[in-house]
Amino acid sequence: MTVIGTWNLENLFRPGDEDGRPPDQATYEAKLEALAGTIDRMAPDVLGVQEIGESVALDDLVERLAGDWTTHVSAHPDPRGIRNAVISRLPVEETEDLVAYADGVGPVRASDGGALSTEMGRGAFRVRVRTAGGGTVDVVTCHLKSKLLSYPGGRFNPRDESERARYGAFALYRRAAEAATVREWANTLLDGDGQDRSLVVCGDLNDEPGAATTQILLGPGGSEIGTPGQNQPDQGDAWRLWNTAPLIPEARRYSRIYRGRGELIDHVLISHRLLQRVETVDSLVDRGLPSVTDDPRPRAAAEDSDHAPVVATFSD
Repeated sequence: MTVIGTWNLENLFRPGDEDGRPPDQATYEAKLEALAGTIDRMAPDVLGVQEIGESVALDDLVERLAGDWTTHVSAHPDPRGIRNAVISRLPVEETEDLVAYADGVGPVRASDGGALSTEMGRGAFRVRVRTAGGGTVDVVTCHLKSKLLSYPGGRFNPRDESERARYGAFALYRRAAEAATVREWANTLLDGDGQDRSLVVCGDLNDEPGAATTQILLGPGGSEIGTPGQNQPDQGDAWRLWNTAPLIPEARRYSRIYRGRGELIDHVLISHRLLQRVETVDSLVDRGLPSVTDDPRPRAAAEDSDHAPVVATFSD
């Protein structure tokens, strides 16, 4: 059995005066203990994590976990310093960063009158692990452009509705370009052999299963879990990524609460080979989630993450 999950840890920084950091050591320690307790309870073999502010903060967290872990951190943070990473109890044979947009995807507009965006805001990251059964699995973790908008000067509120509309479009351009870039990477990793290659693409996609940007990652149309095409092999299975969201119990099918409404924005997508081996998928919402708004600043003193981890279990 192999357990692979994804979790946005929400601004994992050591304490400090900068925006987004815990205000004091006690708040930081409380958050580490809460995160570690959840990870120990879910007991993943591999966990893709997002919003790692400092590698040393991730080290602080891993020191509190049961068992032996290795940490692997992307070299490409966003301007705030947050990045993707993977922690693993399985042997890691390869790591790889991805930051530049795929050929033909960019550049795209990112702001009023500013430079065009030519790369992902937060680089995606891949590890190749060897399972207890002797096989290998490529795990890609990513954190696509947020739906929570920011405006020039560090504002979280627009000057007017025209500015809101423009910046909503800019965010969508970037999220779509990032999704297409990760999809191109998946094409390379699958190499037309998805029935025999084990690939997981996971992370905070910042949109729900039916969103156009999320759908870009799936690849060929024609099949989704829970539809008749799931059990009808076709040529698309060589390239398809299956979103495991429908396997999460319906009452738990969310990973963040935005303005009082649950939304599933953290996803685990798998190649066809792993579809034949998936046993369970769950979102660990029972730990309780706060309702967030468009302003992230009040969350600096939070003693846990505002996201739920999503975890999938596979037979060997």
